[in-house]
Amino acid sequence: MRLKDKVAIVTGASSEIGIEISKTFVQEGANVVLIGRNREKLEKARSKIEDYSSRTVAISCDITNESQVIQTVNQITDHYGKIDILVNNAGVINDPIHFHEMSESDWMHLVNTNLLGTFKITKYVLAKMLENKSGSIINIGSISSERAIPKVHLTVYCTTKAAINMFTKGLAVEYARRNIRCNCINPGIVNAGMIKQYLEYPEARKILEDRQPLNRIGEPADIANAAVYLASDEASWISGAILNVDGGKSASEG
Repeated sequence: MRLKDKVAIVTGASSEIGIEISKTFVQEGANVVLIGRNREKLEKARSKIEDYSSRTVAISCDITNESQVIQTVNQITDHYGKIDILVNNAGVINDPIHFHEMSESDWMHLVNTNLLGTFKITKYVLAKMLENKSGSIINIGSISSERAIPKVHLTVYCTTKAAINMFTKGLAVEYARRNIRCNCINPGIVNAGMIKQYLEYPEARKILEDRQPLNRIGEPADIANAAVYLASDEASWISGAILNVDGGKSASEG
């Protein structure tokens, strides 16, 4: 077991990727705290994890609310005594509309969750990791942080994810001498979230698959497997890495 007795936090844990990361972490021996806004969805997510009753806890927390974040982090450390791993998976995406048609509230919804929410929970978890003199932070970004998609208008979303790339590198360097690592996973097209509805149509799925060098859409397990590796001691000399888990898409022309 690569994460035996580690204590991990997974934000956005009721999403397909969040559930799969939590499930895989538990299989590798970790105790996992599932965090999200909706308690009912979190409990439903927990029920999909084998041995969930003894190895997982669900806590309702809005990561954009600093007081809730502080309370949640303290609650976790009071119970477990430490936090070894933080997976910043929580995020939102907008409907693909032109930038000039977005309101400021549309922008701030993305910025508050994808960027400032990530900042807040990372800040308070980092303080606990410093006390424990070790830790691994894994940010879940997007290959949209590196490339814009023609006819899919996601400028502000892409910008928030690009900022997460630099946040990852900055933290990695700033805390390297404190034995805290930080890495980022940038998924490509994954069978989860908004994309799932399109994949139900065989023709749409084939078009997307044909555009992938490895000729398939990613699955949440592909992201979870990468997260386990980066969280484990096997990756003890990896920090500041931006890992594109995208079937080779970011290396291709189209």
